[in-house]
Amino acid sequence: METLCPNLHLNPPSLSLITRKLSKPSSRPSILSCRHRFSCSRNHSSIGRRSVSVPSSSSCSTDSRSQTKWRTETGYQNSISSLMKSIPRVIFNLAVAATAVVSVNSDSPAIAESLTVAFPVSRSSEVNTVQRTLIEAWGLVRETFVDPSFNHQDWDLKLQQTMVEMFPLKSADAAYNKIKGMLSSLGDPFTRIISPKEYQSFRIGSDGNLQGVGLFINVDPTTGHLIVLSCVDDSPAFRAGINEGDELVEINGERLDGIDSETAAQMLRGRAGTTVMVKVRKGNCNERDSSFKVVNLPREFIKLSPISSAIIPHRTPDGHLSKMGYVKLANFSQTAAIDMEKVIHQLADQGVHSFILDLRNNPGGLVKAGLDIAEIWLDGDETLVNTIDRNGNMVPISTVNGHAITHDPLVVLINEGSASASEILAGALHDNGRAILVGHKTFGKGKIQLVTELHDGSALFITVAKYLSPALHEIDKVGITPDVQCTADMLNAPKTPLLKHRNRASALEADSCIMIAEHELDIQESKGTAS
Repeated sequence: METLCPNLHLNPPSLSLITRKLSKPSSRPSILSCRHRFSCSRNHSSIGRRSVSVPSSSSCSTDSRSQTKWRTETGYQNSISSLMKSIPRVIFNLAVAATAVVSVNSDSPAIAESLTVAFPVSRSSEVNTVQRTLIEAWGLVRETFVDPSFNHQDWDLKLQQTMVEMFPLKSADAAYNKIKGMLSSLGDPFTRIISPKEYQSFRIGSDGNLQGVGLFINVDPTTGHLIVLSCVDDSPAFRAGINEGDELVEINGERLDGIDSETAAQMLRGRAGTTVMVKVRKGNCNERDSSFKVVNLPREFIKLSPISSAIIPHRTPDGHLSKMGYVKLANFSQTAAIDMEKVIHQLADQGVHSFILDLRNNPGGLVKAGLDIAEIWLDGDETLVNTIDRNGNMVPISTVNGHAITHDPLVVLINEGSASASEILAGALHDNGRAILVGHKTFGKGKIQLVTELHDGSALFITVAKYLSPALHEIDKVGITPDVQCTADMLNAPKTPLLKHRNRASALEADSCIMIAEHELDIQESKGTAS
């Protein structure tokens, strides 16, 4: 897809984003030395208007003061004798002309230790680059991973073993697989490394902006063709008349046979103001039909909003015709909270007096966005979520003198596809008495990841904390159970659509969970609005 692929987990959620770039070596060093500094903080910190109480025992986290420095040294022959005592002999059987030394020191009293590990430097420049990525990833995990036992294994030894396995490899892909294998040994599927291309897609999804033509594309599993899934409204592709179901045949004259969706997306993206030529086959044509369309599309800044909305006409039990605001949140991007606030104001200006927030199939995203959205609906100094760090310390994250922009009744829709930041938001609204939950039990991902860009443009996701709901309910591998299950037979009779024309609102009225949400909103309104 040109934008964030929905299957790229990606959802995945992150507490913050740290960008760290390392200079690439100009030549293969004789001896490679890496010094990785750890830093800890004992101070209280805040996130926006929220307060975060950090216990005095402190836990380590990567910040802007953390440094990873590479340097090359000479004198390989003089170093051999000291290195022999530090590492297994098998390493020296593999090393031909180079050895690397990793020195890990801590400036913090919380980690009063120093570690030196030696390993052979690969003759392959590709693999040598990945060796550096391995050390960087290993150090970050060592510093911040939520389980200090590293799944009951010696994490320092794991680095040595992985380096030995990586040394004879010839390609970067094979070397990256060794890093993935090392990370998988932690027993946490959410701690992982993604490629530079995947990270670029993740950033696009998180930032909510890209420079391109506004196409969502994917490979049809049956034909292998690149198919248009949808176009962003008012984008260059939309204005050119490209529609859902059209086949993408060529980009700038290059046939797309065998090209995957991410590669095609990279070809479509580019600096705003430039153009790209696209050839499509209209979706209603058969293989022998020559109905092709060739268009030159200008690249523009494309804003990807994760929010869509609609007004659902609703007749109350007393016969009064009212308006319900329906808001669908697809993911938690950087713009999600701002977009949410705008939509709520727009709906309120149109006479909406109750809301349905749909988090179904929302896999998560940025944790901060979830917390920001919770503040839109909550007053006072409410706890939004409780985090538990690697030392077992529980840290509540709370609003500070919050002011909700609306007190109208609210129902939140959830299902088994609602995960991570969706569960944080649903838990915050439910446990603080602000919303009724309708749907099915959520996914159960009660972990928070830190995302760090590595020196080669790849990114490392590390689970740094677990979380509980404000009422201290366990979420990880448990999920959140709704107040009301949505099954079609829970209402006495199906609801007759109030709109004559087939549109989004009438389609929503046929959704059994929305029907039940409306019923719950009627009950809330009969009891008075939330406060």
